Amino acid sequence: MKTTPLDTTGAPARRSGTYFGLGTYLGLAGALLAMIVLFSFLSSHFWSYATFSTLANQIPDLMVLAVGMTFVLIIGGIDLSVGSVLALAASTVSVAMLGWGWSVLPAALLGMAIAALAGSITGAVTVAWRIPSFIVSLGVLEMARGLAYQFTDSRTAYIGDAFAWFSEPFAFGISPAFVIALLVIVLAQLVLTRTVFGRYLIGIGTNEEAVRLAGIDPRPYKVLVFALMGLLAGLAALFQISRLEAADPNAGSGLELQVIAAVVIGGTSLMGGRGSVISTFFGVLIISVLAAGLAQIGASEPTKRIITGAVIVIAVVLDTYRSRRAGRRN
Repeated sequence: MKTTPLDTTGAPARRSGTYFGLGTYLGLAGALLAMIVLFSFLSSHFWSYATFSTLANQIPDLMVLAVGMTFVLIIGGIDLSVGSVLALAASTVSVAMLGWGWSVLPAALLGMAIAALAGSITGAVTVAWRIPSFIVSLGVLEMARGLAYQFTDSRTAYIGDAFAWFSEPFAFGISPAFVIALLVIVLAQLVLTRTVFGRYLIGIGTNEEAVRLAGIDPRPYKVLVFALMGLLAGLAALFQISRLEAADPNAGSGLELQVIAAVVIGGTSLMGGRGSVISTFFGVLIISVLAAGLAQIGASEPTKRIITGAVIVIAVVLDTYRSRRAGRRN
């Protein structure tokens, strides 16, 4: 059995390739810049303050979901239910406000709590029965979507402008939601790279058996990561409500694919044990700029899907190549 050396905290020590270097960030930044330059040549309207401010205010929900998915992938899991959990959280908020007469804050907290509970269920079932999280999250995806339909009677529930302040630009055309999402990214990166908790997560993804041999029970950490994923899906639901002024039971359909694509494009390994929240942010920007650029040059929907899919496949191939090289070095 292959084991990993331990550091003074008892967690597996950092190994080459586990943490991203400056070269990785520069590569992602270069790819993003090249994409911006390309679309600026192809469309006379792309290079504008309006384009970038609009883009920034449309991606906070994707940003926070990608943070949670980064943590999930780092421990070797995956969560396909995030779009449905987002819809469930939004529907819960609508029921609390429109049906029960709750004020904004309690309704928002309830929605986030329900989302965190959904994530906890995914994590607990995955850990307790040792079932791949891929399968468990598929089941939670269906249950969460069904509950969202039940809560709203399968209709869009119009909440009004109670959450509008999240999406109203307050400085330089940037919304509070974008600022909050940036703070989440910074905090998550610090947790991942500067805390024992972060080292444990990387250790679990790298070699879970070595973590057990070090006397650390990985199960509560794995459940906590899925609960965090759910909590961030609840926060994303509030961002989406603020833009739509409504709770749509169909919200988030297919969003899990965008989230996973952004995280993988950012370089987080699908095999676990390797990832960076900052690189995930670059992945979010790349996939968002790609979508906006293709829309501005008039690409058809099938063309956009083909190109986006090709980018995802390339990112996965590169991830596999990196993993094999790391395996040969170790």
